[in-house]
Amino acid sequence: MTIAQRLQGEYQVTHAYGPSKAPQIMRDHWNTFIVENDFSFIATSGLNAVRIPVGWWTASDPTPPKPYVGGSLQYLDKAFLWAQKYKLKVILDLHAAPGSQNGFEHSSSRDGFIEWGQTEETIQETVRVIEFFTARYSNNPSLFAVELINEPNAIGVSLNVLTKYYEAGYKAVRKYAPNAFVILSNRLSGDSKELFPVASGMTNVVIDVHYYNLFSDIFDDMTVQQNIDFIKTNRSNELQAITTSTGPLTFVGEWVSEWQVRGATKEDYQRFSKAQLEVYGGASFGWAYWSLKNVNNHWSMDWMIKNGYINL
Repeated sequence: MTIAQRLQGEYQVTHAYGPSKAPQIMRDHWNTFIVENDFSFIATSGLNAVRIPVGWWTASDPTPPKPYVGGSLQYLDKAFLWAQKYKLKVILDLHAAPGSQNGFEHSSSRDGFIEWGQTEETIQETVRVIEFFTARYSNNPSLFAVELINEPNAIGVSLNVLTKYYEAGYKAVRKYAPNAFVILSNRLSGDSKELFPVASGMTNVVIDVHYYNLFSDIFDDMTVQQNIDFIKTNRSNELQAITTSTGPLTFVGEWVSEWQVRGATKEDYQRFSKAQLEVYGGASFGWAYWSLKNVNNHWSMDWMIKNGYINL
């Protein structure tokens, strides 16, 4: 149903190349990495939405705090215009919150620490960011959903803190977009069902889970068939357990056709992709691949589709 596109973090670029070169590097990246033709390709491939990750500093554009580089907001504006042109829905995903919500580089952590939610200021700043984005795009018919935060880590973010933020973030979206879906990301290492009480009383709310046959020792020695069986049994059971007729909608917001198997053939990847498409197609809100483009072929849905590894 949906597809993810990745935006690169200005923080890492600034530290890798220095503050003097970072603006030009980022402009070159924005001008070439995701362009209008990509939105055309997404639409003609039979997909109907894009999940766009953004950083909190984009809401302060054109003068974000150092070391971030100004200019990203105009490209987000372009993405919404292209989505509207090609009749695609947009899932706006706050991928990096102030202070980092999981300690990983994709949340723009500078040192691996989780500082988001440790102070009231970080929560209120994030609510203001959500309100800014929702207000800016509320009149664009492509705005379909707002994901309040991506992958908060259960190790550093308590359920009480996350609940407080989700309630405030939900209200911020509703001020400007009464009918948009609001997506609540599952905590890393957390139980997806723990969000059911949070979603109670909310309308048009979605729970986001991410499924990778990676990042855990249990996948290290799995064969091709064992990986496929894991999708058809474990992942299927997990998804069915949280997909109910009376509860929030479910969204497999990230998955990828990559694994730890060495020497896998194209047919192996096709079978693995097909199994995931079949199972994740059971999510009541749909799915998103991570990501549209990547230097690693199997992480690039663009490459996987064009080379016949994924058949939609």
